[in-house]
Amino acid sequence: MRSMPFLIAACLFAAFAAPLAQAQNGPNPEICAADDSSSYSPEQRIAACTALIDSSEERPVHRAVALVNRGSAYWYIDKMKLAFADLDRAIALDPNNARAFRERSVAFRSAGRLDRAIADANEAIRLDPNGAQAFDVRGNAFNNNRQYDRAIEDYNEAIRLDSKFAQAWRDRGVAHYFKKDYANAIKDYDEAIKLEPTNSRVFTNRGAAYKKMGRNDRAIADESEAIRLDPRRPEYFDNRGLSYAANADYDRAIADYNEAIRILPQANFLTNRGDAYNLKGDFDRAIADYDRALQLNPGFYLAYNNRGAAFRRKGDLDRAIADYEQVIRINPQMDTAAENLAALRQERDRRGSLTERLGPTFSCKTAKRAVEKAICSDPDLARLDRQIDDAYMAALARRDRKTLESLRDDQREFIGARNKSFGRADYNLRRAMEQRLFALRGLIANN
Repeated sequence: MRSMPFLIAACLFAAFAAPLAQAQNGPNPEICAADDSSSYSPEQRIAACTALIDSSEERPVHRAVALVNRGSAYWYIDKMKLAFADLDRAIALDPNNARAFRERSVAFRSAGRLDRAIADANEAIRLDPNGAQAFDVRGNAFNNNRQYDRAIEDYNEAIRLDSKFAQAWRDRGVAHYFKKDYANAIKDYDEAIKLEPTNSRVFTNRGAAYKKMGRNDRAIADESEAIRLDPRRPEYFDNRGLSYAANADYDRAIADYNEAIRILPQANFLTNRGDAYNLKGDFDRAIADYDRALQLNPGFYLAYNNRGAAFRRKGDLDRAIADYEQVIRINPQMDTAAENLAALRQERDRRGSLTERLGPTFSCKTAKRAVEKAICSDPDLARLDRQIDDAYMAALARRDRKTLESLRDDQREFIGARNKSFGRADYNLRRAMEQRLFALRGLIANN
């Protein structure tokens, strides 16, 4: 279910909500027009709108309004295909319905289709140039497109048209935040809070801006208010936990992470709690949290990176190295992981015996393949194995996302051919390894 209201009802037909039972008694415009914050469920709203849409007595323009309302309810329960179908049909029935274009713009934005979102917002503004909401909607699309100045221009216009439009103040604060203009972001959030003092989201947003300015105490105050207003949101506890951790108050941070995890076990919450344990020196608990985070999200490279740091502080260099290697496989652009990996390999080399210093990248104690045992028994082959791995990691770091997979495929093909061909009379392991090293170094030189 969507966490934020998507559509605003075109009109309300009575001052008070009708009893829920009326939702089942044929066409009911009031229930169809109810928004996401009403007491009616999305299913009740859909049923009421469907009855209106199917009624032969409804004029096309009224049927279009019901279609927009039903599209809202479908969007709220994440049935995007049905939402778009209703909004498209509403526009076909009434091409002058500014609200239909505005709400389809929001749907396109939530689907990541920003060009279409902006186009629909443009049409909504053309049809209703005095509608503040359409400017806010277009500003949000520009914001997502990182066109922050364009977004602010639209929010300015929305606020000029309706100075009591709290969402426009809040959204402009977000644009200022992304521009790193935290002082102006806070001013906008202040105004939004005056207009909507019970909106938890604006408090957590203002807390984030205070945190960026190094004002952690103010951030914690806002995050605490967000929790008071809506204690069901796990991210609010996680945000306050991060603020406590920034103050080195790790016990309070852990208490907040506990609550976030209780509400919704999530990889980033577990990783943040692991970080707090890590900073307290409780490495085993930290590693347990990173392990659980990776069970939930095996691609969460920050958990590998931070677990590598915990293993390093425990003195388990092999496991730390394995974790940093995994980070680079997932995110070759993470320079700190590459630097830590290089430093740890050097440290391991210094600590080990001559054989260990010249050993391959894999453990000779657990080697089972004949080719791996051969590499372990020959210092020159072991050195080549390490050089190939270093060159491969360096080549990965220089590839873009489009060519990463082809490089990974080439490396897998080399290792597969090495394992399969070793032992044949016509296969020279040393020459094959030297050729692979030469090819990888060529890739590095050409990028």
